[in-house]
Amino acid sequence: MTNAVKSSSTEIAIFSGGCFWCEEETFMDLPGVISVFSGYTGGHTKNPTYEQVSGEKTGHKEAVQITFDPSKITYDQLLEKYWYNVDPLNAKGQFCDIGDSYKAFIFYTTPAQQKQAEASKEKIEVQLNEPVAVEIQAATPFYLAEDYHQKYAEKNPIRYKSYRDNCGRDERLQEVWGKK
Repeated sequence: MTNAVKSSSTEIAIFSGGCFWCEEETFMDLPGVISVFSGYTGGHTKNPTYEQVSGEKTGHKEAVQITFDPSKITYDQLLEKYWYNVDPLNAKGQFCDIGDSYKAFIFYTTPAQQKQAEASKEKIEVQLNEPVAVEIQAATPFYLAEDYHQKYAEKNPIRYKSYRDNCGRDERLQEVWGKK
């Protein structure tokens, strides 16, 4: 299950937004972020594998679990970074990855996070003047993905760049958000 331990000086944020490699890479070097792990959450299968999740039978999403120091980076700042890294209008998945396991979700871990996530979604809907497909729900157990998925962009920069380019992620992000 989860690999990070929450203490009084840290919090956990969990987001899904398509391929977890791209989500992981987005958050891993932010000041105040202690760790980012790729994994699976939101489904019904215990200890799922990548093959099971991508087979669309577990209900899980590819997601990242972020442990952060709220005195150095706030949950609202993480939410802002999250929004500008997803296509909030796509209800079928993200970019070239279509299916339930690639849908965008915010999994809140506290009532305060729930309120912040809902407020940020409302703000994005007003900004885009369209309904947002990102769902918000309470966090469920988080299962770490296999080791070869952890820090994928760092360990496999050429393959990662090729995947990201071929998936059209950056072009679609610019269409939705402009040059952010």
